[in-house]
Amino acid sequence: MNLLVKLFGIAVSLGAGAIANKTLEGLWEKKTGKPAPKDGTDLNDSLPGVLVFAVVSAGVGAIVHVLTQRGTKSALARMKKTADEV
Repeated sequence: MNLLVKLFGIAVSLGAGAIANKTLEGLWEKKTGKPAPKDGTDLNDSLPGVLVFAVVSAGVGAIVHVLTQRGTKSALARMKKTADEV
């Protein structure tokens, strides 16, 4: 059962990361009027813009990772507590 919860946690993490990435790209395009800089080597994108997007994207990714890991750990603890009570 623990393996199933961990796999579910990984799936949720990947899904939440994809949703957060698409949301961030949409917000970036709405605010700047340009598509999000996905290729850091593209010289048409300004270096400050690429760096800001990279930092914000990494921050959002870290937040999603922490929240999903904590959620998975919490679910495992609840399952263990419920199993101990039975």
